[in-house]
Amino acid sequence: MKKPIHALCIALTVLIMSCPNPIMAQNSAEEAYPGLEFKMAKVKEPIIPNNSVNIKDFGAVNGGYVLNTKAFADAIEAVSKKGGGKVIIPPGIWLTGPIILKSNLELHAQSGALIKFSTDKSLYPIIETSFEGLNTWRCISPIYGKNLENIAFTGKGVWDGSGEVWRQVKKAKVTEGQWKKFVTSGGVVNAAKTSWYPSEVFMKASEGADQNVRLDLKTKEDFEPIHDFLRPVLVSIQNSKRVMFDGPVFQNSPAWNVHPLMIEDLIIRNVSIRNPWFSQNGDGLDVESCKNVLVENSTFDVGDDAICIKSGKDKDGRDRGVPCENIIVRNNIVYHGHGGVTVGSEMSSGVKNMHVSNCSFMGTDVGLRFKSNRGRGGVVENIFISDIFMTDIPSQAISFDLYYGGKSIAETLADGGNKISTKIVPVDEKTPQFKNITIKNITIAGAYQAVFLQGLPEMNLENIEISNLIAKADKGFSIIDAKGIKISNVKLDIKEENNFDIYNGKNVTFKNIEFNSTSPKAITINGAASENIDLTISKTSSFSKKTTIGETVPKKAVKL
Repeated sequence: MKKPIHALCIALTVLIMSCPNPIMAQNSAEEAYPGLEFKMAKVKEPIIPNNSVNIKDFGAVNGGYVLNTKAFADAIEAVSKKGGGKVIIPPGIWLTGPIILKSNLELHAQSGALIKFSTDKSLYPIIETSFEGLNTWRCISPIYGKNLENIAFTGKGVWDGSGEVWRQVKKAKVTEGQWKKFVTSGGVVNAAKTSWYPSEVFMKASEGADQNVRLDLKTKEDFEPIHDFLRPVLVSIQNSKRVMFDGPVFQNSPAWNVHPLMIEDLIIRNVSIRNPWFSQNGDGLDVESCKNVLVENSTFDVGDDAICIKSGKDKDGRDRGVPCENIIVRNNIVYHGHGGVTVGSEMSSGVKNMHVSNCSFMGTDVGLRFKSNRGRGGVVENIFISDIFMTDIPSQAISFDLYYGGKSIAETLADGGNKISTKIVPVDEKTPQFKNITIKNITIAGAYQAVFLQGLPEMNLENIEISNLIAKADKGFSIIDAKGIKISNVKLDIKEENNFDIYNGKNVTFKNIEFNSTSPKAITINGAASENIDLTISKTSSFSKKTTIGETVPKKAVKL
């Protein structure tokens, strides 16, 4: 007996629907984020089993005076035995030592919950890890996990790293009252009375460090005597898949705040990440060597770079060979930090396919910050930035600095600014490269300098496009060792007469530029390598169409 035709059609439809369809999958990936400049599949959320426990059921005591490390561990173990689930942290003050994560785990800190990590440093053993892009040994993080799947932090509670007992403090960054409080709390002050340290061990260990990492020490036994110096990041999750932060506050970290390392499918949304503005290395979010990343609808108020994209440092980073790629950063606010959104300086495995949009930076030292140095290697490319709003930027609103030496912008400017070097060194795997970067729809309402672009003589910045920019600043543009630079639809309100300073620029194009200077030195072009500078000034500009050209540059290379 033949089956009815409609029954066969239904069966065939069910069969087709149950089979993987590469074409459908491809279309879904392309439509996951409409308008994205590159193909990226939708970031996967963690899948958490429907089990839940409360830390109070495991003996947790509210009040901040009883150590609840065991209660947290027992609660996590209980849901893990069931295949995973949610650990509920109710309102209260919950003192604890390190929390070790397991797969398929959701830590749900309810509104009113404060998880305060113990100031007893003996509770944080030294482990082999990565810090500032280098393979090294550090104290275990207050929140730590490695080789995991399906991790989520939810709720509106607060995770506090007790960073005040771990960090060095510079006197110039705090008030007189704050300084006295640190000094009277214990620790030591250096001979110059410019910095406070948690201990003499910390102070002496820092003297031999390369930006907080002791390169001369190799084994765990070597590091044990300087335990007090080895301050950890607050949240360290490494080599894992499907990790999500949605809702909580992360604050007061010993070093960096949240550090996802080699994560595939990472979501950070609706979170608040904050540190005292004087906190040394108090970064907000450091996304390192991760793939498929979404950072959105969050706020940052920190002591160093706020949203940082990294991929390892120097040889350790190049040997890792894991770039940071497929990144979306959107709808975020940065209240304070050394950089609003930063790429580098640890970018030795490369950064590619990054979208940044609709972010506001208020009073950050720098707005958009790209930094590296000789020795890093790595390629940063295919970066797309749009609709950024900045106010009260005390240094450079947009900064590319390939001579980054570990100093803040304020310290760099205090030392006389970025030094222009004419020295050319051979290009090899240690040479960093930044190229194919688009920045558009930018509003700068107050800055020391609008745009600073500085590449290397041997490896210029390449193909940087800046368009639809409105800026009010003391200084305009500096373009140094760069080629293929396109500046268009720009309106500048600049205090200095010189709006554009170009040194060793090649194939630089300006179109529809409006600014308020009438000085014949509004644009200066210098350097033997400068060539093919094309200027098209807006008709509404009061610029007199005169320029000062370096004597080494033939005038025929400049079109007015």
